[in-house]
Amino acid sequence: MNSKERVLAAFEFRRPDRIPRFDGFWEYPDSWAERFGPREDQTDISIWVPDEGVFPSRVRVLEETAEHTIRVDSWGRTVRRHRGAHFDEVLAVPIPDGVDPDTVQFDPPDLPLRFERGQSETVGSRDLARDKARFCVFGKTGGPFLRTSFVRGETQFLMDMAGDPPLARALVDKLADHFIGIARAQIERWCLQETGVWIYDDMAMNQGPMFSPASFEQVLLPAYRRMVREYRAAGARYVMFHSDGNILPVLDMLVDASIDGINPMERRAGMDPATIRARHPRLILTGGICNVETLPHGPAERIEREARELIDMGRDGGVVIGPHSIGPDVPIDNYAVYRRTCLQYGVLA
Repeated sequence: MNSKERVLAAFEFRRPDRIPRFDGFWEYPDSWAERFGPREDQTDISIWVPDEGVFPSRVRVLEETAEHTIRVDSWGRTVRRHRGAHFDEVLAVPIPDGVDPDTVQFDPPDLPLRFERGQSETVGSRDLARDKARFCVFGKTGGPFLRTSFVRGETQFLMDMAGDPPLARALVDKLADHFIGIARAQIERWCLQETGVWIYDDMAMNQGPMFSPASFEQVLLPAYRRMVREYRAAGARYVMFHSDGNILPVLDMLVDASIDGINPMERRAGMDPATIRARHPRLILTGGICNVETLPHGPAERIEREARELIDMGRDGGVVIGPHSIGPDVPIDNYAVYRRTCLQYGVLA
């Protein structure tokens, strides 16, 4: 099987030739490439994303110094990034408290600029045709919680959800409309009908979601139902869901919204793959390898045991193995144990 055949077999709950892998890296040093081969050989999935921000036409640099850069990003936020940092500091948002959301007009979802900036978040590629020949390619949109937080501000949006649910719902619906347009455009332009779209919506900490299940049901669940329905109507075969942290308190509702599968199942947050499989036998599980304790610290026996559990669970499909991400704290020898287990014990056919 090639990567596409392998992943789709797993998604269809058929036995693949070997366990599919979804490995993403913060960085991929030359020493790793010398030992394992190209970064592209370490994954079967490539996630492609356009510039999905609500204001890609506003992107510009406001200030650049030796210490930092201040810019307006495609979400309309004014952000500052210090040299060497991975994340931005948000200085201002486009829909702060006191601004009527109805007065804010987003850039069109089918704006050509979005797709000119499109690339794979998994392997960093900008060549879609090449990726389609090598990987199982999916599209991506953000989700209604995190991206509404982008335009509203995280603290303010959480206050809206708790104190003014009708306003929070209006904001979420506005973003959901935007993502439905983005999904339709990428499915058509990138011909993703055989695969589909992943919704990335980090909404949880290790202890649980950043809001109550009641708030999720009232504010976010209607948007999820509509997004999944419209993504499928646009041709997506699968609609997958990604969130870090413990999403167990809202998982049943996500399944009710017809999500096909979840990622990354962080064990440190209580997202035990065996428990989730027993609770939802037809939910596609991707991830499951702990990148906080197991991969960084081992020992080798623990790494192999954790990988084997997932491989055994996926012998008749339904599982794509992988860590949330692989950072510089993961020793090369520990990754070698995980990789070898996938390539040797993970042969299923």
